[in-house]
Amino acid sequence: MRPALPTALHNIAANAPGLVYQFRRNADGSVTFPYLSDGCLALLGITAAELQAEPERFLSLVLAEDRPAYLESMQASAHSLWSWNWEGRIWVEAWKDVKWINLRSTPHALPDGAVQWEGIMSNITESKQEQLEVRASRARLAELTAHIEKVKEQERERIAREIHDDLGGNLTAIKMAIAMLAARLPEGDETLQQKAAYVDSLVDRTIDAVHRLTLDLRPSVLDFGLLPALEWQAKEFEAQAGISCTVLASMKELELDPEQATALFRIAQEALTNIAKHAQASAVTIKLTRSRGVVTLKITDNGRGIRPADRAKPDSFGLRGMAERARALGGTLNLGHPPGGGTEVMIKIRLPARAPDVKINHE
Repeated sequence: MRPALPTALHNIAANAPGLVYQFRRNADGSVTFPYLSDGCLALLGITAAELQAEPERFLSLVLAEDRPAYLESMQASAHSLWSWNWEGRIWVEAWKDVKWINLRSTPHALPDGAVQWEGIMSNITESKQEQLEVRASRARLAELTAHIEKVKEQERERIAREIHDDLGGNLTAIKMAIAMLAARLPEGDETLQQKAAYVDSLVDRTIDAVHRLTLDLRPSVLDFGLLPALEWQAKEFEAQAGISCTVLASMKELELDPEQATALFRIAQEALTNIAKHAQASAVTIKLTRSRGVVTLKITDNGRGIRPADRAKPDSFGLRGMAERARALGGTLNLGHPPGGGTEVMIKIRLPARAPDVKINHE
């Protein structure tokens, strides 16, 4: 039988959105519900009298996969006497349905060694479904972003190859033809010789531009691995930005999936671009390490440091792109401030587990 509450408290409990309850765990491990409000039936599908008569039924309502977390959170709250906050799923037999519930309660110890909680249980099914839908939507968006990046890299590689093979080949043929024509020009016609020299230098500049475009689209050094590509990019960065750039690595070679290597290289490129534009730095260090199946790439500068406001800018697509690339690899990207000042971009990705070597005995 439900113990009487002061009229004011009972009226509050009766009108509260959810189930107001008292839950007691005795010293011998048995449980009771000293008080249950009228919201019991609407939330759990059983009456307050039924649950008080068989208090162990509540645990049976909790889905099997959620019970360990429920019991662990109860134990932690009883041990620390801190608030008990748990959310999980229950099976409501009356409606043949699964509900998400949240319980929040405050514990206190009783003289006989029992612990009693007073709190409220709420139906959070709708908000939980919205959270799950948002999470699923974000996962689909991440998959789409990763697919777009993959297609973009494939298209860059295709365009770079066509520029190199077709345009580069044609320009080389033109240069050879100009050289042949220049050799046959009349010796005394300086005007034609100057024109030929000008066209020849124009072809040289165009070949250089084609080479630069090809490298910007996809550096061919990536075919030799991430580390050589980073070393090449560091030299290019030093030449273009006038900022010292050092590459450090804990290994001579690093076997990575081509997509992983390309994504990490693009993140490093974007980080260097940001440094050149905003950091006012005089030195940059790129560090590549591998430990226990995790690859870590750090790009550190000694500039003015990134401010929180810079991260929150709506047009900070560079930072977002870097984070999206890292997330597509199943990794993380963090921005920090090294001890000496400046900014540190750290990317961590986990390498796929290698299959164990199989030894074959030849008899």
